Amino acid sequence: MRHRIVVAVVAGVAVLAAGCSSAARGPGSAPVASLSGHATASAARALTTEQGDQNILSFTRCMRRHGVQMSDPVHHPGHAGLSIDMPSRSPENNAAYAACIHFIQANIEAKQAGAAAQAAPHLAALTRYAQCMRSHDINMLDPTQLGELNLGHVPGITSDFGRYSPQFRAADAACKHFLPAGVRDDGTGP
Repeated sequence: MRHRIVVAVVAGVAVLAAGCSSAARGPGSAPVASLSGHATASAARALTTEQGDQNILSFTRCMRRHGVQMSDPVHHPGHAGLSIDMPSRSPENNAAYAACIHFIQANIEAKQAGAAAQAAPHLAALTRYAQCMRSHDINMLDPTQLGELNLGHVPGITSDFGRYSPQFRAADAACKHFLPAGVRDDGTGP
C-alpha cells in the first residue's frame, strides 16, 4: 500500500494545464507538485495566453468528439487564460485522452516548468525534513524535484497507518521545524 504525505510548496503548484485538475497526469500519479521535470523554463515563456486558450478549446472539442462529456472552458477571476475541469481518467476515456492530450501538452509543460521553478528553492529543507522523519522511524523518501514527499511502498504498513497515526504525528511534530516557511500539507495524503 502506498502512503503519501504531499507538501505543496506554494498554492497552485499542482495545477497543470491552465486550471486543469490532476487527472491530466494519469492514473497512479502523485497528487500534487508531481511534475515530470521534462519541461523547460523556455517552454513556460513560449506559450502565450492566446495559444494556451486555443489549446484548451481544441482539447475540449477533441474529447467531446471522442464521447467524453466535458463542461465548457471558463475564465476564473485572478487566473490568466481559460480553465477546464478535467474528467478523471478511466478505462472508458483512456482512448480519448490518448487522442487528445497532445492539444494541451504545451500547457502542461508550461505549468510544469513554473511549478519546478517554485519548488527548487525548498528542496534542501524538504530533504532535511524527510531525513528527520526517517530518524523517527517513518520511512519517508527524499522529496522529488517537485517538492513531493512520499512514504513509498512499505511492507507491513496497513491502511490504519498514515499521517494521522500517533507515530507519524510524533515524528512530524519533531521534524516540522525543518519545513520551509510557507510549505503546507495539501491534505491529499493518507
